[in-house]
Amino acid sequence: MQKKIRFLNTIKYLKIKQIYYRVFYLIRQKIRIKLRYEYAKIENIKQVKLILQKSIYSYQTYKLNSFSFLNLQKQFTSEIDWNYSVFGKLWTYNLSYFDFLHQKEITKDEGVEFILSFIESDTLLKDAKESFPISLRGINWIKFLSLHSISNSKIDNVLYNHYCILLDNLEYHLLGNHLLENGFSLLFGAYYFENEKLYVKAKEILDAELKEQILNDGAHFELSPMYHQIMLFRVLDCINLVENNAFKNHELLELLKKKASLMLGWLENISYENGEVPLLNDSAHCVAPTTKNLLEYAKRLNVVVVKKELKDSGYRKVKNSKYECIVDIGQIGPDYIPGHAHSDTFNFVVQKDNQPFIVDTGLSTYETNERRTKERSTSSHNTVEVNTKDQSEVWGGFRVANRAYITQVEEKNNSIRATHDGYKKDNIFHTRKWVFEDDKIIIEDSLSKEADAVARVHFHPDVTKEKVLNSIVTDSKVEVIEYKYAPEFNKLVNAFAIEIKFRKNLKVEIKL
Repeated sequence: MQKKIRFLNTIKYLKIKQIYYRVFYLIRQKIRIKLRYEYAKIENIKQVKLILQKSIYSYQTYKLNSFSFLNLQKQFTSEIDWNYSVFGKLWTYNLSYFDFLHQKEITKDEGVEFILSFIESDTLLKDAKESFPISLRGINWIKFLSLHSISNSKIDNVLYNHYCILLDNLEYHLLGNHLLENGFSLLFGAYYFENEKLYVKAKEILDAELKEQILNDGAHFELSPMYHQIMLFRVLDCINLVENNAFKNHELLELLKKKASLMLGWLENISYENGEVPLLNDSAHCVAPTTKNLLEYAKRLNVVVVKKELKDSGYRKVKNSKYECIVDIGQIGPDYIPGHAHSDTFNFVVQKDNQPFIVDTGLSTYETNERRTKERSTSSHNTVEVNTKDQSEVWGGFRVANRAYITQVEEKNNSIRATHDGYKKDNIFHTRKWVFEDDKIIIEDSLSKEADAVARVHFHPDVTKEKVLNSIVTDSKVEVIEYKYAPEFNKLVNAFAIEIKFRKNLKVEIKL
């Protein structure tokens, strides 16, 4: 019964469109299996030569017949198994994205060889023919083929037929960054094949979703700095495409540039002085292009940076000569797609003297397992857990049932005070106040009634136990514990955190 209630509390936030397409795709798939339906193979597809400026090099993931994604390495001694699934679905996805085509070290001949090898396995492909990898692979192939002036009818035929599959399976059941990736890719396909049908759908998606997903302060609405960087990269690539090619008379250019400018401004705001981004929500290093690379790419495309005050995203940043602190006083994300959200209301992170000091615990996996649940939980963030419960009910890898909402915010020159209702089932409201001084941050937590509460603060692995203890001043008992910091996928590093138990009120001073 409890599982059914949790499920109902999850789906009640979905849009009708998401529910409709989940049911529609499921029924259609069953019918097609019975009918042994197959997509028609269209041949003799014509493409046009696209002009593209230099983009951003990808991370090195291929070397000497060995692929390394998510810090997991596989060497193929003979032919590449494009369905290789030992490391999980996300690894297989990464293999089929073809980001490695844009490494500095990949030659034109190597790239073509990889693509042709993939095509030879076309009838056997599984995960690679899902909409998301088709979308990313389409962009990567078109960029690579265009930059190297490659004209190959065999490649073009397969590429076009995969776009037909994508067009028939757009991710309306998910929405969010998935549908936006579909739209970006369809735009590349439309320009590459000068195809009206692909263009009409791309324009429809991009016009609606960019307006929906980019908030007024410039943030991508899923509130992950990593996904923000990825989405910004796609927008910049689309500007590169539209501005340098005459198809459709640049009619999407104004929208793309406007959104890119806002996104650049938010990225500059949320990034630390040293260029790193905080690992808030589902974020990890070495996945998205860096802030530095994105700003340089935007400059080459003559896209200006438009900075707005952090507001709609729920993040706030306080900066002085000693430290930078980012606090979260916003909602966990869009109600209908909180898959990359964590139960982290009132979380905060700090860089001290341009070095990480207090950190989010990070992201190491997308597998639906105990580690994923732990990393999304309230106990893994720099906030307060009450009665051993999560503020927002994260479960199943990418799902959230009941979730915390901000009920009150008060901001002054040197302080922020906010209240959330994540524990309203227990008739408890949590209020946190940050007071920012030149060399310290004072945090005051209060509950609307007594309960078993634990406040936690997680420190970067470089911060020793002695430094942890020396930085905390409080009248309450402080316990230093060990935890696993996850700066990248499948990478865990030992570090220290503090736990402070209290019943109703707590005051902690963090010396910086």
